[in-house]
Amino acid sequence: MVEASLQGKVLVLYLFDVCEEINLDRLRDILGPRCVGEGLKKHAAYENVEFVRLPVVETVEPFAIQENEAIQGTIKYYDYGVVSLIFDLPFQGDWGALVNVSSHWMSESRLEGAAMAVAREKLKAAAAALIKPYKGWLSEDYFIFAIKDAPGSASAAELLRTHGAEIAQIVRGETAPLSEGEQSEVIQSSLSYYPRDLAVIGWNATFIYDTEPGAQAAIQLLEYANSQLLEFRHYDELLTRELAGVYKSLDRKGSILDRWRMARSASRLLTLLLDVIELTERVDNAIKFLSDMFSARLYRLAAAKVGVPDYKNLVKEKLSTAEELYRFMVDQFHQSRAFVLELLVVVILIIELAFVFYGKG
Repeated sequence: MVEASLQGKVLVLYLFDVCEEINLDRLRDILGPRCVGEGLKKHAAYENVEFVRLPVVETVEPFAIQENEAIQGTIKYYDYGVVSLIFDLPFQGDWGALVNVSSHWMSESRLEGAAMAVAREKLKAAAAALIKPYKGWLSEDYFIFAIKDAPGSASAAELLRTHGAEIAQIVRGETAPLSEGEQSEVIQSSLSYYPRDLAVIGWNATFIYDTEPGAQAAIQLLEYANSQLLEFRHYDELLTRELAGVYKSLDRKGSILDRWRMARSASRLLTLLLDVIELTERVDNAIKFLSDMFSARLYRLAAAKVGVPDYKNLVKEKLSTAEELYRFMVDQFHQSRAFVLELLVVVILIIELAFVFYGKG
């Protein structure tokens, strides 16, 4: 007996941290009619979610990385300097086919290269809207397997009972069967709002069983969580480099001149601190959950799975370290300034005494 087909799509997300900020109003002027939409599409389970500043969305021209394949996609611009490319690949087949498709796309490197090329081409046209663009880009990828129809309109509980093993393989990108312990580890990160919807969230991929509107809302929350991860990774690397430079300067022999120069280093460190605090708050508050709904629980689970809290804590720790170093450097500068002032007073007294004795002579 031939197994009935699953209907849905594979979404491949590539996110790039391209600049400190994108002026979305300027970008809308540049794109004009090419803007195709923006914002979080509504669904009953996500009705209390809203973007503080709606990202701008533009269609990507279809392209192919192999014969007889046209890949559709969109590019989304966030005000905090992240661009996200989403490639939409229709799927129809059985569970075994979806397992193979998952493994294929998670190991396919050509699509990432195509995504980078598309992003660079789009950003050339949008250059006037980019504020403090970066030379090197950090990137993240994520995979979403969204099924809208399953044989017999199965419930979420039935899907997990009968096809939990395949769902775990799909989320992990594995063609070989997983152990019962690993299956359990994957399946425990699942959420349902209605009896017939399901999201199983992993660190690199998510399986969604839902209507198209419901799946779209979950997809946008997953995308937002990954954009947060990218930004906190950027701030972590930025602070790591700056702190390394500060430690290097502090390791030098503590001459008066070196201490005097600390005022400039401390000022630069304080500027960085304020910039990072402002930018992290903007990223952290880009979406508002107006009440404790399913969307907030899904977002928290997704953020935890991809590592947002871990990087956020690293950034907080390094901000705290930077604040302590700033205070230390300012104290060192004040001590050196006090020493120089005392030395000047002594020199002036010596000069005055010399004049007194010289006058007497």
